[in-house]
Amino acid sequence: MELLKNINSPDDLKNMTMDQLLTVCSELREFIIDHLSHNPGHFASSLGTVELTVALHYLYNTPYDRLVWDVGHQAYSHKILTGRRDVFHTNRKFGGISGFTNPEESEYDTFIAGHASTSISAALGMAVAANLQNQPNQHVVAIIGDGAMTGGLAFEGLNNASSQPNNLLIILNDNDMSIDANVGGMKEYLVKMTSSSAYNRMRYGIYKQFKRRNLIDDEKKNFILRFNNSLKSLLTRQQNIFEGFNIRYFGVVDGHDLPSLVRILGNIQNMKGPKLLHIRTTKGKGYKPAEDAATVWHAPGLFNKETGERISKKKINQPQLYQDVFGHTLTEMAAANEKIVGVTPAMPTGCSMVHMMKEFPSRAFDVGIAEAHAVTFSAGMAKEGLIPFCNIYSSFMQRAYDQVIHDVALQNLKVIMCLDRAGLVGEDGATHHGAFDLAYLRFIPNLVISAPYNEHDLRNLMYTAVYGNSGPFVIRYPRGQGELVEWKNEMKIIPIGKGRKLKDGKDIALLSIGTIGNTAAAAIEKAKEHDMDIAHYDMLFLKPIDKELLKEVAENYTTIVTIENGSIEGGMGSAVLEFFADNGYNNLKVHRLGIADEFVTHGSTKDLLHYCKLDQKGVLESLIKIREFKEIEI
Repeated sequence: MELLKNINSPDDLKNMTMDQLLTVCSELREFIIDHLSHNPGHFASSLGTVELTVALHYLYNTPYDRLVWDVGHQAYSHKILTGRRDVFHTNRKFGGISGFTNPEESEYDTFIAGHASTSISAALGMAVAANLQNQPNQHVVAIIGDGAMTGGLAFEGLNNASSQPNNLLIILNDNDMSIDANVGGMKEYLVKMTSSSAYNRMRYGIYKQFKRRNLIDDEKKNFILRFNNSLKSLLTRQQNIFEGFNIRYFGVVDGHDLPSLVRILGNIQNMKGPKLLHIRTTKGKGYKPAEDAATVWHAPGLFNKETGERISKKKINQPQLYQDVFGHTLTEMAAANEKIVGVTPAMPTGCSMVHMMKEFPSRAFDVGIAEAHAVTFSAGMAKEGLIPFCNIYSSFMQRAYDQVIHDVALQNLKVIMCLDRAGLVGEDGATHHGAFDLAYLRFIPNLVISAPYNEHDLRNLMYTAVYGNSGPFVIRYPRGQGELVEWKNEMKIIPIGKGRKLKDGKDIALLSIGTIGNTAAAAIEKAKEHDMDIAHYDMLFLKPIDKELLKEVAENYTTIVTIENGSIEGGMGSAVLEFFADNGYNNLKVHRLGIADEFVTHGSTKDLLHYCKLDQKGVLESLIKIREFKEIEI
């Protein structure tokens, strides 16, 4: 690490020779592999962008020039080169640096990047702002991966790019799908010619002559650009979608060939108008196990860097992950009902729909990073009599909110929306916590909204959604292990909108929803040591909420506690308060426990539950304070 250890900002790259820059790339890879082997993070994507990151920071005047990364998975080298090398060991840890770019962390992080497909729109906004604020020399670069290009927002940004005065550069990091099948000598020749400074000086000179003689205006300029693109397509016998947006296209370029990257980026750096550089990279570049299995090594967890062996912490006879219970149950149900189909936006492994894809490949669909499309696609199938299970991570369902309302709920279509990663999710932090789903969904008519207490409930809710309900059905469940080693029960239809009493008690009634109820149950048991006798009710459904259960609680207790692994504003606790207020129960003291009105940071789920006082210790402390409150009032 002889060179890397002395790089404290991108300025330290500026006077290096090409050989030194190549050494920096090697050292960056070694640094990332070493750190992530014992502090897990997003591995393969960042190894694939090492040369690109070095080239960008070498050529551009960051942070004055703006680099906008699409999702922080590919930005670890960027973080290391921009003053965070010595704290990189805290990556994704509580109190440490974020796994994604975040402007609050560094001036080099121009935009928060946790959800995909945002970079082009954000960077276009910055490029237009540079023009409006008389910053003509400020460069703006959006770096977007090919996976993120499936998102509709990316195409909205592309569509708008050529209609606004800007000099935006979009870099498409293509590491999986082949957007253009570029082959042959003509392609190589055109890449060199069209990106050369001489070619573009000549091209711009001709344009100025035409402009001076009033022979060209913006409409004719776009026509000539389209003609130029058509001619290029004819010569190379290929077409690409970007030129259809009137965006100048350069590529395909080897994203691991640093000298070529530096040369081509330098040549197009000062070109006027929006442009796109298409580079090809290999996920996991420089670490063979990751190159051979990029999906597995996207976020591999702990591993032995010498052997490539992944280190599993899972012990035998442990509960299954909730996502695996979902995946196996969906496959089991699909075997019994040919109308059941599965839909996921680019998360078949994460949500475990891979099991159904293996057994019923024609009935399980990965639609790419396109959450809004996933919901409406599911709605279309439901309209024709199929029963879609649309599995989307809770925080990503925020991106399909209008589709849930307009395309599913309004038409009362039987779409079963399974929200994985609900509640606090851990190291991915604020952009990935599923904190808001209960609050943002419960106002929507026709929805049934549920959250299982354990794996048996999850299976029963999935079964009920198919055989006991005719409209849209939401099931939210957390990341991580369940509660039961024997998770496979005989599924049954359960009454919609009915909760249950788990424990009697005379002092306080605690109402929980979802798996956080298990933590509450442990705290209630511990509370006996403090002479507290607390009743426990599991709501199971947020909508329709169990009014008979709430009436029973209101008539038997004066102090009530609600707890949820979700936003305290607008969630289950708020629904309970509304019921009591609407029905004249004005003498009750209701205390709500949940995620406070803030964006919660990153860290292990254990650390974050402790921070939010939603672990056993925090819940117990809250119950003791509430009891003291109650005694003072008496």
